[in-house]
This record gives sequence, structure tokens and C-alpha cells, in this order.
Amino acid sequence: MSLWEVKATLPVELVDEVDMMLLVREDERWSVMHDVLIPAAWVIGLFDDETDARTQWGEIAALVPQAGEAAFQEMADEDWKESYKLHFQAWRCGRLHWVPVWERESHRMKDGDVAIWLDPGMAFGTGNHETTRLCCERLVAWAENAPCDAKISDAGCGSGILAISAARLGFTHVQGFDNDPEAVRIAQENAELNDLSDPLDFFEGDLETGFKDGPYDLVLANILGHILAEYVPQLTAAVKPGGLLILSGILVVEVRTIQAAFTPVVPDWAVEAREMGEWCDIALTRPI
Repeated sequence: MSLWEVKATLPVELVDEVDMMLLVREDERWSVMHDVLIPAAWVIGLFDDETDARTQWGEIAALVPQAGEAAFQEMADEDWKESYKLHFQAWRCGRLHWVPVWERESHRMKDGDVAIWLDPGMAFGTGNHETTRLCCERLVAWAENAPCDAKISDAGCGSGILAISAARLGFTHVQGFDNDPEAVRIAQENAELNDLSDPLDFFEGDLETGFKDGPYDLVLANILGHILAEYVPQLTAAVKPGGLLILSGILVVEVRTIQAAFTPVVPDWAVEAREMGEWCDIALTRPI
């Protein structure tokens, strides 16, 4: 199998702006890679053929004129994986490790720690993006005092990294839904990669239909700020008394607007927000 890679340099100061643009486009074939040590950044796309690669790059180049000239390269699947290794290293939060599959034999963990194996490529996020890290940190902290039979929903699950993280921590009632059937398929494949098909339930749904078995002890919604604000009643109704709602995908500059959308609906819920780079999360705890 061969793929076509498009790669162009990107001014470091535009990393967050372009990252947000790609999130809004919801096209997982594109990603931003940022090496903070050099520092340097690239916008990278991966496509099935050259024609599609050049067409899609034309759209991105028009939106980001500051990007460098694009390089187009035909790559065998293995070549892409080797290239990807240069940009992704294992990382951890608490006892949970996110580890590329090529380190499956060499990665060492202390007793009690668990790993999620990440397959290289565009389909399974590495968890390195701030919006995902914020959710993962909240999840790991919440898991310390939650029973293993707690009910968890990953709303807008994408490639499934949050739901799979919850299942790897030992939770046995974890669901994930997305309105994109391709995302659901990929999430299911990633669950199989981690031998977690049984405790996980991925299905097609949206914020109107996805909370089919609610309410839940924990709802994770790493989506986009304006969408979260649009579905306040559905998100809050999905949480059990004493449960936790974690919202992410929120820019720091819009966090007050998002909080203002939730406060009138759930005025007695405890609210906490944190920042990481240009991004923010909001954790809302429903009273018992």
C-alpha cells in the first residue's frame, strides 16, 4: 500500500491557529506537528493518491498563505510509519501511559501502571494535543476514587482515545459515540489493537441521540466550544447526581463565554477550569 504525504513548514507562532482551523474542518487526514526543541512546525496531510493530495493542499494553502512550499512524496505504508516515529514519543499521566506500538516490547512501567498502544498514522491521535491531555489528566485523577462499574460516555469520541483510556484504567461500562461512521470504525479498530473490544461500546450518534444509556457517572466531551454551548441541556442531563462533566476543545479566549452558557442551566454545580497553552477545559460536578 502506498500513500501520498503533503508536508509544508509552518511558522511556530501559527501552530495553535492552524490546529484550531483543522479541528473545525474535522478532516483527520491533516495534522500539525510541532517540535518544541528546535523549534519548528509543519502541517502534514496523508492521502490515497497524488491528485487528492494536491487538491486538498490547494484548499489549505489558500487558508494559510504563511505556510512554506509543499513537498509531495509517495510513501509506502512502512515509510510513513518510520517518518511518524520521529515525531511521537511515549508520554504518561499518573499510572496511564500512551505508547507507540513500536515500543511495545521495550517500554517499561512500574507495577500497577497500564499502557494504551497507539498505532502510527493519522487515524489514532497520540493524545499529545492539549485538549486531549486536559481530558486525560481529569480522567486519571477521577479514576482514583471511582468504582470500576462506573458508567462513562465519550461524546464525540473521534478515534476513541479517551474511551480506550477509561477502559484501560479498568472501567467496565464505557461508551463512545461520534456522528462520523468512519470515526466509529476507527475507534473500534483501535479498541481491538488494545484488546479492549469487550468492555467498550462504540456507535454512531450525536449529542441528541448518543446518551442512550444515561445518565452517566462521567461524561467526556472533547469537541469544540461553540458546539458545547449549543448542547448544554443534553450534556448536563447526561450526568448522574454526583457525576462529573468534562468539557474540552475550548480556546482560552472563549472559556468565559462557554461557562456563561452552562451557569444559568446548572447554577448549583461546582465549576473548575484549567488552561494548557491556548486551550482550556471545564469540569462541572453535579451535586448529589
